[in-house]
Amino acid sequence: MPEIPDLEAIRGYLNERLPGETITKAECLIPIVFRVTKGEFVEKLEGATFGQTTRRGKFLLFGFEGGDVLVINAMLAGRFQYVEPSAKRRASTCMALGLSNGQELRYHDDRRMGKIYLVSEDRLLDVPQFAEMGPDALDVSREEFLERIGKYRGQIKNILINHKFLAGIGNAYSDEILFAARLHPYRKRSTMNDEDIERLHASITKVFDWATPIVAAQMRGDLNYKERRDFLKIHRKGGEPCPVCGTRISEITAGQRITNFCRNCQPES
Repeated sequence: MPEIPDLEAIRGYLNERLPGETITKAECLIPIVFRVTKGEFVEKLEGATFGQTTRRGKFLLFGFEGGDVLVINAMLAGRFQYVEPSAKRRASTCMALGLSNGQELRYHDDRRMGKIYLVSEDRLLDVPQFAEMGPDALDVSREEFLERIGKYRGQIKNILINHKFLAGIGNAYSDEILFAARLHPYRKRSTMNDEDIERLHASITKVFDWATPIVAAQMRGDLNYKERRDFLKIHRKGGEPCPVCGTRISEITAGQRITNFCRNCQPES
């Protein structure tokens, strides 16, 4: 699943290429992922000129000069391509946008779980999850973080990946953040002191500032990259030695979610 470093890298890549380009052809190829009719999609986008691409949580927002916004939630398997129109299309290609520079922007989704919306800028809150999302994980201030986390109980990892608390943190990077903060993923928030919470907030920025340039470098000028997370320190590294202390990294699967942590660096209390 794309998380903040992936989406920030994609956003940066597209903002170097899309602004000022006009859509010459808009194709709705797999209707199940669209939350806009094919007719409206084609009518509004053909002839539209791209502005900036932004991000909110796990959503990418493609702005247009006329005020419409194409909102894409890639979910588990959604990916983007920026290619020559002659490039072979994947069978799971859901959307293709022909551009005035001769390139094509595509969105493909092997699981058909992603969602594509087209709304006016003043109707973004009509997009499911937008109205209930907490502040973006990259934008939350220390003060707001401390105020918000006090309202939550339960295990700290579950709180971190709850989009109502903060938008944009997923399973992989929650493991990395908690490792950086030296917090056990199943520790109850109510047992954490002020120092723990301050360290957690600092670790969010630290981890994303570290990971995003690495992901951007993996693209190497090609948006059609294979997502790799082998550089992560602990996520999906079960059984391997902890990079800090050498203790075997634990791996627990619960609710179709893999959690990795070091029992020595991340004590239960």
